[in-house]
Amino acid sequence: MDQPLLTPEELDALAAGMSDGSVEVDTGYNTQANVRKHDLASEDSSLGVNISAIDMINERFIRQFRLGMLEVLRTSPRVNPARVQITRFGDYLKTLRAPLSVNIMRASPLRGHCMVVIEPTVVFSSLDSFFGGFGRGVGQLPAGRMFTPTESRIIKIILDVFIKSIKDAWAPIYALDFEHVSSEINPQFAQIADENDLVILSRFDAEPTEYGRGFVDLVYPYASLKPIRDLLRSRVQSGDGNEASDKQWRVDLEAAVHDSGLEMQVLLGHLTVPLSQLETMKEGDVLYFKKPDLARAYFTDIPAFDVEVGSVGSQIAAKIQAMVDPDQL
Repeated sequence: MDQPLLTPEELDALAAGMSDGSVEVDTGYNTQANVRKHDLASEDSSLGVNISAIDMINERFIRQFRLGMLEVLRTSPRVNPARVQITRFGDYLKTLRAPLSVNIMRASPLRGHCMVVIEPTVVFSSLDSFFGGFGRGVGQLPAGRMFTPTESRIIKIILDVFIKSIKDAWAPIYALDFEHVSSEINPQFAQIADENDLVILSRFDAEPTEYGRGFVDLVYPYASLKPIRDLLRSRVQSGDGNEASDKQWRVDLEAAVHDSGLEMQVLLGHLTVPLSQLETMKEGDVLYFKKPDLARAYFTDIPAFDVEVGSVGSQIAAKIQAMVDPDQL
């Protein structure tokens, strides 16, 4: 057996020192620290995409989508957005049940593919309404049931409206060009990401008519939106800037700026001397330089005007002769 590191006498002495306080016992691990488990292999979504920006994009999308579907179905569907979620792709797939209209889309210039999932209830309600019916839906379809050519045509019409609407909704933030790549009825075959990868889920509860109710999902891979996360963190444009409130805000801001004070500096001239000459200079030495015709006026170190320096009464004055063109500096 290996010999212990401390003898019984040393152990007794250590225990006695801990009891009487001569040996400090609070110098080991910091038991008061708050510890949180972190998986280096997982993505952290807390510092990534701004979910509120996606919500605002979805609100614009709904307005455009309802108008587009009105032209096709002659009825305005009720579309209600659910809260945008960040979840794992595998967990999302477990919530789906085939058959569904699963459509793979390319959102150029973003990397990867996104996915648009349309529930059959939306398809059949739209189909019935398209042919003059009341928009009645159907129940759960058999697992292996395929969409007929007519149903596929209705899906194509819905996708065309969807693509145009989501493209217009993204336009104020980032110009995306959505393109249909392929379609499936089983979501397990639509692998736009690995099972453990994060995706951004936007679900829209759609009611094409009072008889049908389903959902339409738009799924972005989390990694595809990371390159533009700074744009999503910044302000989301919600108008064209011509609203009355925006005009009044500009007027008030301009009036407030007019009352602000600025310090002006006038540079009469400058010259360059060698360091050796500067080191040998002494009191009484004279530096000669050619005075320019006009001095340069600066505001917060920014050149603004060429001025003529003179006097008015007992005060030094500067008369503005020309503005400085920043492109010619």
